[in-house]
Order: sequence, then structure tokens, then C-alpha cells
Amino acid sequence: MDANVIHPVTTLHGQLQRGLGRAARRAAEIRGSGEFVYDCIRRDPRWDRQIESRSLYYARLLVDLELPVHPVADHLFAPEDDSSADDWRVSLAIDVLADLVRLSRREAATPLRRYAQEGAQWFEALDALVSLGDPALVHGLGPVAAARCDEDDLHWLVDDPGNPVIRQWASEHTVIADAVRSRRSSPPPHPREQHRPTGSDGELAALVHQRSDASVEAILELGRRRSPALLDLAEEFLPERPSRWRGVICRALREYGAEALPRARAWAGGVPGCAEIGIDILARHGTARDVPILLDDLSEALASGSWGAAASPVEGLGRLRAGAAVPLLKDAWSATEYAYLRPRLLTALLRTAPHTAEAHATEALWDCEDDARRIGAAAAPLTEDNRLRLRRLAACAAEEPGVVSAAVDRTEP
Repeated sequence: MDANVIHPVTTLHGQLQRGLGRAARRAAEIRGSGEFVYDCIRRDPRWDRQIESRSLYYARLLVDLELPVHPVADHLFAPEDDSSADDWRVSLAIDVLADLVRLSRREAATPLRRYAQEGAQWFEALDALVSLGDPALVHGLGPVAAARCDEDDLHWLVDDPGNPVIRQWASEHTVIADAVRSRRSSPPPHPREQHRPTGSDGELAALVHQRSDASVEAILELGRRRSPALLDLAEEFLPERPSRWRGVICRALREYGAEALPRARAWAGGVPGCAEIGIDILARHGTARDVPILLDDLSEALASGSWGAAASPVEGLGRLRAGAAVPLLKDAWSATEYAYLRPRLLTALLRTAPHTAEAHATEALWDCEDDARRIGAAAAPLTEDNRLRLRRLAACAAEEPGVVSAAVDRTEP
């Protein structure tokens, strides 16, 4: 399969790739939109596949456009299934088929059942079918699960022992019943005991320089104390790449609070290794004087397509209700290839320009990200079209509970 190309946001194809609500609303009016939907499912345009959502978005489009399931099934069983090095090749297609079943397109379960028996990523399909909780949809797959799942597979498969599918399989297959018993008898994880180190700030800094396991607790203790020594250590350790200490120091600094602002302002100006955490601190604790540097950082992130790096300045500008950020926030809403950024953009727009944000809240009702739909459901103006959409979200069996709750709150008399 050719490398994925993200099309311009001015095209329907590009909008569908990004999961934008405007594309879902206008797809029915444009010839050939169905093929764009299939292409998105086959090529998986998500910028971060571990975080971003698309499956319910594309499943709804298949339903609304009355498109058949077989092109998605054909992708599952493409010749490269056994040889592809891409572990994500069929993940989106499997999730779309599962969401289609939740949307009452039960024929979508047929290719899932076959792929669970024959496909290279068979466990993903089996797990998706189990998550639907309907024994009728997994007829004949109990022996497959019992024979093919190793101990780790079974541990995850029986995550919900009350699932009707798992209850039935446990009654029929000893290995699955044993996995359920093991899962139920496993003690809950105990929080790790923290032994807070003692000593002066200087002694703790010396312990950090030993670069031992004890250094981790010393770093965290310096953060809890709001010690200036942590700021000095950050300038010493953060420029090192790779560094096992980077994550711990950044965690401690994020909890440091507003007292870190003077140093963070210097870091954000370009101190090697420290600029990113400097922006994070300004976003969390900065004041109006920090708006210009947050604006510059957001502008640079958008210009370079560093979508993940845009999250902190977006949140900071929203927290500070920076009206000067509105044009950038609006541009980012459309342009971003990272759908996970849009809920943060919508929150920032609602804080900085509530009237302007109404159009974005309305579009969010059709967005691929459930957090965007939830925020939109709470904030979109109650026009006739929006009321209809809210009622549909409130009644959708496949929708996330938070979205349903927000929609119900707006639709109840």
C-alpha cells in the first residue's frame, strides 16, 4: 500500500481524514464521498493512532451514506495481510466494523468473525467481537479463543468477567474459566510505598548527581519542596539526550507551581533542552505577560506541523482568555492533523471568544473526537438542526457515555 498522503483541508478528502464535523455534514451532498470514506478506513490517517478516534465517525458515515460493508471486509483480507509489517494495518477497519454493529448494521459482524478465525491480527477482531457482548455474534468462536489465546491474551480477553460472551465461554471451556478465576482472584495493585528522602536540599541534589534509583525520589522531593535546586538540576540534566531523568524532572517541575515562572520564562526563550518544559509551566501558571511567547510558540508549532507541541500553548492561551490568540486558534481548528487537539482548541475558543466559538461548537457535534462532541453538546446553540443532532447523540447506542449525558442535559425539557 502506498504511503498515506494527507490531503489539503480545503478538500472533502482532507476534511474526512482529519475527522472534521463539516465533512460529516456535507459528505452526502458530494459525489464520490463514499470512496473517500473507504480510503480513510484503509489508509488510517490518524496522526497518533494510539490516542485519536475515528472508528465511530467513519461508521456513522457508512450508515448515513448507505454504503456497503464489503470494501472494508476486502481490506481485512487483502493479500498483504500475512506479510505486512504494519501492526496497525487493520486496526481501524476492525473498530469501524464493530461500531457498525453497534449502529445496528449486524452484517458487519460476519467479516469480523471470519477474520478472527483466519486473519493475521485475529486477536484484535476477536476482542472487538467480545466487546459487543452478544453471544449470537460470536457463535463458533469459543473453541478458537480457547485454542489460540495464550495466557496474556486471555488476561485481556476476560477483562470484564460479567460480559455475556465471557460467561458463556467460561461455561464451555476450562481454560477460559481458569482465566476468569485468575482475573477475579488477582489482588488489586497496591500503591507503591513512597519513602520520602530526608536531608537538606543540597544533600538531595548530591543524591540526584549519583544517578541511582534513589535519585528519582530525590528529584520528586525537591519538587514537592519547591526547591530552587530542582531548577538548577533541570538546566543541567534536561539538555542531555537521551536521558532517563528527563521525564522525572519534567514531572516534578509541572507540580512546582507558579514559583517556577521566572526561570520558565528564561527557558521558554530558547534555553537548550528546557524550552518545552518552560512553555508547559507558562501554560499552566503564566500571567498575561506570557501571552506573547505562548502565541509565538503556537504559531511555530502550527507552521511546522508539530501538532502535539501545540497542545500546551493552546491550553495556556485559553486559560488566560487571550483574545489575540483567536485567529490562530481558528486556523488550528481546521488545519490540525491531530484530532486530539480539537477539544482543547474548542475549550480555548469558548473561553476567549464565546460568540465566535458557537460555530465551532456546532461543528463539534459531528467531530470524530468524543471530547469534542461532549464539549459541543454542552455549548452549541440550540438551533433546530442542533436539537436534532443532540437527540440523535442522546439516543445512539454506540456513543460514549459522557457525550450521551451532555446531549441528554440539553434535550430534556
